Amino acid sequence: MSLRRLITKATIVIAVLGATASVAGTAAAATPDYSAIVSQFMCVSCHEPLELVSSPQAISEKQTLQGFVSKGLTMPQIKAAMVAQYGPEVLARPPASGFNLTVYILPPVIFLAGLGLLAYTLPKWRARSRRAAATRLAAATPLAPDEAKRLDDELTDFI
Repeated sequence: MSLRRLITKATIVIAVLGATASVAGTAAAATPDYSAIVSQFMCVSCHEPLELVSSPQAISEKQTLQGFVSKGLTMPQIKAAMVAQYGPEVLARPPASGFNLTVYILPPVIFLAGLGLLAYTLPKWRARSRRAAATRLAAATPLAPDEAKRLDDELTDFI
């Protein structure tokens, strides 16, 4: 078998496997697993993640969620049904619209503003410290020869 045929067959096998995996992935995405989606919801009375609480309200929400999953609803349908029944506070991540959009936009904006402030002020601080060091060195008077000898002697004794 030539190398060209072997490469062609390997490419065909990889393409078939990739297509099969993508079809299986979309089928799995259509019907989510309960344990995979319970972390995306909150208990509306405790304001804690639904998977961590066992209050009566949380138990009721878990049963409702399990019912939606057993009906075979998709994730967007489940989210819409849970919001319709319990309100938007049932979602662990708020929807990115309206005032909730600030939750997603504000932290990166603050981070970038901080980086910009540092980029603006660090060169000024460095220049100021260099000028101060230069003036300190220029203002220093040289040691007298006898003081320099004494300093050298003490440093050699110290070492």
